[in-house]
Amino acid sequence: MSELTLFLIRLAFLAILWIFVLSAVSVIRSDMFGARVPEAARGGERRSRSARSAQPSKRRRGAPTHVLVTEGANSGERAELDQAPILIGRGSDAAIRLDDDYVSTRHARIAASGDQWFVEDLGSTNGTYIGSVRLTQPTTVTVGTQIRIGKTILELRK
Repeated sequence: MSELTLFLIRLAFLAILWIFVLSAVSVIRSDMFGARVPEAARGGERRSRSARSAQPSKRRRGAPTHVLVTEGANSGERAELDQAPILIGRGSDAAIRLDDDYVSTRHARIAASGDQWFVEDLGSTNGTYIGSVRLTQPTTVTVGTQIRIGKTILELRK
């Protein structure tokens, strides 16, 4: 092998190694500090929440009012459904922050469509489950349905 070929192979190997190291650091950073949310998105979220709270909510009798963590390290934590959509994960922007090693930064979301509530997995590594079924698409949930995220179980409650 010529010296030029050997040099190019070493250079390519070094470039691939650095790409791997930088991507690993990026994943660790986002896992520890949360995903970056653009300033424009944060401002828009604040406006939409204030606009939502200005409108009177029409709730049906027997409709769920909050999400409650029933099992896991954050047992007892809750989020009101009038602030939907509710983000669940380890990130700082999550409405329900879970201290669970099996939970992603932005793991799942609970949102309403009409009178129905849906839970959606946001591409997490370990998945979101209803019973023993892993979610692959937004799925309807009702009062008392157990949603398992990592070692944590959540329920919609009245």
